[in-house]
Amino acid sequence: MELNWSRWFRCESSFGLLLVPDQPGIFALAEEIVQPAGPDSRRMLAVFEINEAESLARVLSRLFAPGSAWQDRLTNARCYLRYAVVTDADQRREAAEALTTWLNSQMDSAAQIFEQRRPAAVIEEEAPTVAERAVDRVMATKPLFPAGF
Repeated sequence: MELNWSRWFRCESSFGLLLVPDQPGIFALAEEIVQPAGPDSRRMLAVFEINEAESLARVLSRLFAPGSAWQDRLTNARCYLRYAVVTDADQRREAAEALTTWLNSQMDSAAQIFEQRRPAAVIEEEAPTVAERAVDRVMATKPLFPAGF
């Protein structure tokens, strides 16, 4: 199944989500990762959440509500969002599960590569961002997203 994804757009507040359709679908949240300056420096997005919703507009606007698991991250980081309308519940569930499985496999692979390159002391110091940095390294050698994403 090929999905018709929206473009990535910045999540700065719930007002930025006014044009998101009130339809069922799948969404992906990502944080912009800026690598150190240099000749090979580039901006990348690290996907940290993939989920499905009966109403994209309602679920996405709740991300900014007080008490939301993602409110602090969306407010304090440069986060981006994209979505695809998928009206069939079975297709929506299958696509979300496939993308979540893909995301988890990429994080596991990235963590293994990163742990081989870094001494243990550094890993402990950088624990909050290890997965994000490792994903960037893996993405440089593997396709960024499965077909249609």
